[in-house]
Amino acid sequence: MPDAVVLTQYGPPDVLVWQEVPVAEPGPSQVRIRVKAAGVSPTDPKIRRGDLADVFRLPPNAVLGFEGAGVVDAIGESVVGIRVGDEVASFLPGLGGYGEYVLASSWTLKPPSVSWADAAALPASAEAALGVLKQLKVVSGETLLILGAGGSVGMIANQLAVSWGVVVIGAASSQDQDLVRSLGGIPVAYGKDLASQVKEITPSVDAVFDAAGKGAVADAVELVGRRDKIISLADEHASEFGAALSVPTPERAPEALDQTMPLLASGHLRLRRQRLIPMAEAAEAHRLLEKGEVHEKLVLEAP
Repeated sequence: MPDAVVLTQYGPPDVLVWQEVPVAEPGPSQVRIRVKAAGVSPTDPKIRRGDLADVFRLPPNAVLGFEGAGVVDAIGESVVGIRVGDEVASFLPGLGGYGEYVLASSWTLKPPSVSWADAAALPASAEAALGVLKQLKVVSGETLLILGAGGSVGMIANQLAVSWGVVVIGAASSQDQDLVRSLGGIPVAYGKDLASQVKEITPSVDAVFDAAGKGAVADAVELVGRRDKIISLADEHASEFGAALSVPTPERAPEALDQTMPLLASGHLRLRRQRLIPMAEAAEAHRLLEKGEVHEKLVLEAP
């Protein structure tokens, strides 16, 4: 039997246990992927702790992981255009990436020039970046504030928005200021004076994309007249300020991976630097995230 990192209950990282799980067969319109690598999202620890239990209702012994890359191992009925042995990356709104095998309902071929780690790091971040940009309806000439512009999602959102002609102001840690600037954004630092820093650049912004969930939504409200133009990915208290919390769904940006994979392969899209961790040590990956000392995208390598 294959192994996977199972969420045995809500709680600290130790509730993630590497154990045997049944082999799942692909249903109609599904493929089974033998996972090579899986990305770890900053949202994953929130799900593990139960902070988002009202949004993500997980079955017993759920397997986390919104994104993965690997080799197609089996194909369900009605699936066309893909073969056993093809290398793919997949966004997994139903989770499951922290395992040796996962069922996927959508996938994108991995170009040979894209590494397994990059392929695993792209799907969820690209889907979130493009999905929220679409929900915010930002257009050329508008000004967008990205909270967490140096993170995995923020970097992609920054690059996509700039390519559309949007002016991006990126809130990031001090060590990511040059990174934000290199991606075409205008960097500002987190802190009590975040709103005043932005106002020194522009009196107001047209939209705010909170990709960090660090409690800066109150500053966003001060900077945007319309609260429907503020969307957070991970701040469970966003609704207290009238802002929306956006969660992964199959409908949010189904085209994201197809759109961004060629950009990644051609060198026109940069991803956050990665740190590889054995999949069986997913609990340690969660500990690193919660300490707040990780400055890379964490990627789990399958055995």
